[in-house]
Amino acid sequence: MLRDRTSEWFVPKFGSRNFRVTIGLLFLPYTSIVTCFAAWGSLSGSFETERLVAVCVIYFLALGVSAHLLDAVGGKTKPWGDLPKRKLWTVSMIVLGVAFTIGMYYAFLDSPLLFAIGIAEGFFLFAYNLELFGGRFHNNSSTIISWAILPVFAGSVIQTNSISLETIILCGISSVITYILITTSRKYKHLRRNNKSQSEIKRCETILKLLTIGVLVGTAIFLVVRF
Repeated sequence: MLRDRTSEWFVPKFGSRNFRVTIGLLFLPYTSIVTCFAAWGSLSGSFETERLVAVCVIYFLALGVSAHLLDAVGGKTKPWGDLPKRKLWTVSMIVLGVAFTIGMYYAFLDSPLLFAIGIAEGFFLFAYNLELFGGRFHNNSSTIISWAILPVFAGSVIQTNSISLETIILCGISSVITYILITTSRKYKHLRRNNKSQSEIKRCETILKLLTIGVLVGTAIFLVVRF
């Protein structure tokens, strides 16, 4: 069991423990990847910069902050320590409220399909991270749907209230990336938990870093090309 994740590659090596745990809780590499997927959807057709920024903010807040705080509440292991549940719940719900408010603004404005996506994402956010229904939705399929497919759909819908063929193709790419990400991450945690070969751990860590950098750079190039 990983008792302490503050030594993870995505956690800063500087600052107080509280600062490092706070940054670690956000799982910034994974959060940035999902946020990029939302941007892909927005860039898949004609787009407005304001809406592109809005959907990225929605996913950063809903996944990067709210979902990960709920994961710290509902997870069976406590690798970040015994954090105050009431504070985690409070911050999570406030941040989630902000994300949903932004989404509902555009849904009521001219993108009603966002309602369906918001309901689906809300379900997975609670069912996955709190391991509801006996943990039935805490699996690869749920992760791919909520991390890879729905963010791309949301990015497209907030712009045009539609899903194009290009959007579906991008979903395929994001799904493959997410599958590699979660399987490699699971192997990485297993190796660390059981004190396995450092070379194997480093290899998994390198794959995770390259995936993160690749998605960030690819998104930046996509953005430049679209502009």
